[in-house]
Amino acid sequence: MSEDVLSTTEADQTVIEHVSELRKVLLISGGVFVLVFCLSLFTLPKIVPFLTRGYDVVLLGPQDVIRFYAGVAGVLGIALTLPVLSYLLWRFIKPALTQTESRVALTYIPFIFISFAVGVAFGYFTVFPIVFHFLMNLGEMSFKMVVTARQYFSFLMTLTLALGLLFELPMTMMFLTSLGLVSPTKLKKMRKSAYLILAIISAIMTPPDFISQLIVLVPLVFLYELGVVLSTVSFKKKLKRELQLT
Repeated sequence: MSEDVLSTTEADQTVIEHVSELRKVLLISGGVFVLVFCLSLFTLPKIVPFLTRGYDVVLLGPQDVIRFYAGVAGVLGIALTLPVLSYLLWRFIKPALTQTESRVALTYIPFIFISFAVGVAFGYFTVFPIVFHFLMNLGEMSFKMVVTARQYFSFLMTLTLALGLLFELPMTMMFLTSLGLVSPTKLKKMRKSAYLILAIISAIMTPPDFISQLIVLVPLVFLYELGVVLSTVSFKKKLKRELQLT
């Protein structure tokens, strides 16, 4: 058997192994999602009063019940499955990473999800009540407001998940710095543009009053500055490792 045939066979085996590993990742993640989804369906009657915070929300019929329960359970299932999926994907791509990249990726995964959870909590306990009250009061000036459960939770999830993603900013900046994709100097030069973008985001997410926008904007600016600090720390560690290797 020639060397070309052997190399082709080995390449085919490698592809098959990768596909098999990826299939395993998807099956385990799918199993976790189904388990969390089912548990969420059973526990939703106890969770809903906490999420509605005493607001009067209504369902318009049997189909709304199905859509509401499936929608909320699906969001919870995805959110709680993501940490497992991230870890499995890290294991899947680990052979293609250097030892440093592998260690960095594994270190940042839990902190990114902690940041996400803090952002969701900030959105739920601070931003959502302000925005919801403002919009309800605005609507009641001219209309009789009736909020369906689907509308309420769609609005709640959109706002809180968006803030969860924004709160990942510092860890993301630090992670990209550790991989050499950005630097503290570049982030400092981008500060004015970043502030402008964050101001636009806060204006979109909050009612059109200065206080509400500040409540969101100040934490976002703080997160960016924290990201710059963490990026500087990561950059110094990266330079130190490179000096030790030379």
